Amino acid sequence: MDFQDFLEYVPKLVAVTLPAKEAHFKMAPLERIESLKNLNFDSINPKNAAVMMLFYPKKGRTHLVLIVRNSYEGVHSAQIAFPGGKYETLDVTFEKTALRETHEEIGIHPECIEIIMPFTNLYIQPSNFMVYPFLGICKDEIVFTPDRNEVVNIIELPLNDFLNDDLIITTTMSTSYAKNIKIPAFKINEYIVWGATAMMLNELKEVLKKVL
Repeated sequence: MDFQDFLEYVPKLVAVTLPAKEAHFKMAPLERIESLKNLNFDSINPKNAAVMMLFYPKKGRTHLVLIVRNSYEGVHSAQIAFPGGKYETLDVTFEKTALRETHEEIGIHPECIEIIMPFTNLYIQPSNFMVYPFLGICKDEIVFTPDRNEVVNIIELPLNDFLNDDLIITTTMSTSYAKNIKIPAFKINEYIVWGATAMMLNELKEVLKKVL
């Protein structure tokens, strides 16, 4: 989709009622759905994080950025994700966290990003994080400068490709909570995107399809 055409739809996105868990659960393994149903967040006391769902023009066409995380000792090693990270007290708001982390991880200055709206927060059980996603746009073409300590690759996903239902597959994986289970996922290029990122992607996709 032409980026200028996409910008004309942006005000309509804000008016959409978020599908929230209904969209999230469509991309969640059955085991995870059951485990999330009766959580007591007061006793869990999750840490907080925020991510950026960033759209921008590339050669005039609308793209969404995802990152491939570096390998490290942790539950999210080498996974596909939105740019983002842990909330710090100096951030004041989760929105500021998403902007700061996007700058640190892929080099896009906060002044270049317009925050459009928040999406539904999502609890990530393996790492005990509550994640707050934000939809943002850059109106100008951008050059990524990834932090190679955290980001091994950048995925520039055309909006038209993202909206294609053929991206959604069922695959078999071993997770932190089950072995060899069938899970829904997005197949983006050679990457399999599953878990929390897939759940957030699905809410974003359903909102976009309501207005585009």
